[in-house]
Amino acid sequence: MDLKEFVAQTISQIIDGIIEADSRVADVGAAVNPPNVVTNKTGEGPYGFYAGAKEQKYRPAVQEVQFDVVIHVSKGTETKGGIGIQVGSIGLGSSGKSEAGTSSESRVKFVVPLLMPCSKNRINDDVG
Repeated sequence: MDLKEFVAQTISQIIDGIIEADSRVADVGAAVNPPNVVTNKTGEGPYGFYAGAKEQKYRPAVQEVQFDVVIHVSKGTETKGGIGIQVGSIGLGSSGKSEAGTSSESRVKFVVPLLMPCSKNRINDDVG
């Protein structure tokens, strides 16, 4: 795979993942990459605050979810070769023993803003 195709596929899959994740969490009041976020310029605390709900007494925090994905591609003489994605300590893909061959590794780092759902517990309604 050439660089152009790698970049195109990587970005497309990140966007598809964001769209799918957003649809999965919508029913519980969460949002992936929400609109109307006032970002925190200090660099301390959350990424920002959701400013879209005017009727709320407070603005829910928007957190960053950071991803650091390692993509490993190998081709060798004793194996069919393989492609795998390493996320943290979880590996996905195929691999095999290779006595002679080539391999490459690419890292993709990105951040996605996430509006967490607010608690339904009413422990202190007068806050805010």
